[in-house]
Amino acid sequence: MPAIDLTQIDLKSLTPDQLDWRKFVLPADHPMRVIRIEKVVANIGVGQSGERLEKAAKVLEELTMQKPSYRLAKKSIKDWNIRRGEPIGVAVTLRRNKAVWFLLRTLAAVDFTLRESSFDDWGNVAFGIREHIMIPGTKYDPAVGVWGLNVVTVLARPGLRVMYRRRARHDVGREQRVSKAEAMKFFQEVLGVKIIK
Repeated sequence: MPAIDLTQIDLKSLTPDQLDWRKFVLPADHPMRVIRIEKVVANIGVGQSGERLEKAAKVLEELTMQKPSYRLAKKSIKDWNIRRGEPIGVAVTLRRNKAVWFLLRTLAAVDFTLRESSFDDWGNVAFGIREHIMIPGTKYDPAVGVWGLNVVTVLARPGLRVMYRRRARHDVGREQRVSKAEAMKFFQEVLGVKIIK
């Protein structure tokens, strides 16, 4: 049974304060085996700097209620007029209540249906939205236009921080990572997502 009854909630008027991210977990027999949403990353790749990039940043800020960070080109590509170090995309990282709130709205845009190929072997789930106006509660602004975006969800068990912290960093064993089957089970049971092949 999903952690939230979507028939009782209006996703257009839903706010992050109305959700409790601690309820969106896949329970287990041990507290260190519980699977939860670590973060949700939304990004728009524009491919050039300037006015179009600013419009994309404005769209992402309106969708997530958080200021986006600019992503820089890693190398120069002369044919595409891209210089190394030039900002060519925007991204936002969401955690806790905001992450769950944004994920529910973006899943509604794809009708709570994902492909099996969207899941990888390390607990990451990625899917795209063709037009941002498909997200519930979003209005079309002719001055900004229509943008597509990618949404990546990272699922984790407690203790993943050991890999990334500055002091006493260490590898995390494969059994502590989230597998593809466990990620699919999480999305089906906790979020009520239908997975197709």
